[in-house]
Amino acid sequence: MTAERLLEITALKVDLIINGSSRTVIHDVTLPIAAGESVGLVGESGSGKSMTARAVVGLLPPRARIQGDILFGGTSVPSLRGKELRNYRRTGIAIIHQNPRSHINPVRTIGSFMTEALIASGEPHDAAEERVVAALADVGIPDGTRRLRQYPHQLSGGLLQRVMIATAVVAQPRLLIADEPTSALDVTTQEEVMAIIDDLRREHGLAMLFISHDLELTAAVTDRIAVMYAGMLVEDAPTEMLHAPLHPYTAGLLAARPGVRESRRLWAIPGRPMSAFEVGRGCVFAARCPFVMEKCRAERPRRLPLAGHFVACHRAEELQGQLTYETMTRP
Repeated sequence: MTAERLLEITALKVDLIINGSSRTVIHDVTLPIAAGESVGLVGESGSGKSMTARAVVGLLPPRARIQGDILFGGTSVPSLRGKELRNYRRTGIAIIHQNPRSHINPVRTIGSFMTEALIASGEPHDAAEERVVAALADVGIPDGTRRLRQYPHQLSGGLLQRVMIATAVVAQPRLLIADEPTSALDVTTQEEVMAIIDDLRREHGLAMLFISHDLELTAAVTDRIAVMYAGMLVEDAPTEMLHAPLHPYTAGLLAARPGVRESRRLWAIPGRPMSAFEVGRGCVFAARCPFVMEKCRAERPRRLPLAGHFVACHRAEELQGQLTYETMTRP
């Protein structure tokens, strides 16, 4: 990676207190993002993708225990407090949530929601409204002045997600986190929303962390894809190289997709997704891996470079070039 590193997540481990007990929800995440780079974070539900995003934004519960570090522009995010943390969230980073109706106050107008951060930064009310109206036009909402007087329930899901995107971009952050921003939308609206996000990211030169369980969608808007399972990054590679996976879990996700160019039987990875606190001391994917050996159950593999990837698998070099749909789905 030749560009300046904007975000550096290093050996991140997160423990939460749940029902009085400490539970690990993220085991080991190391993920750099360069300025202007788009990185995808994929995996099944419960793998820790959104928890990683919450750690980056500084939104973990107060009693959460963090090991490792998250550096943004050289500053440690877990150490930020008070005004510094608010400034970081206002101008350094912005997040587009999965369901906008859950993150926009239903009793406040769209204008109040969109201008809040700008006004808090000292911008006059009229100037802030002018900026957000222009931002709404950028996301395909031309009648912005009227929309600012409306409430969330008066907008469709697609329009409300566009409002969320415009709000995230108007403050001109350096990093945009898109946490499954289209999963609550129909397919046609998904395509429109993703085109808007990608165009705005490129226009403003933003870095992006795009979180999804949809490999095809992620591949269309990212430079690199990191694959997460049970609170651990198991593979990280340039997007175009991910079709030659080195980790069995990545290969399983690829094999589980419906065939685009050829018809093939739908397949699913055997077993069920594991939470980070359920896995043993060995490889987090050992219980579901068709290539598991005794070492995998006893010793957690380190994340090492191989053929342009970073991969955490004891057998990665041995299995290189062999992880295909046929090898993953045979009895």
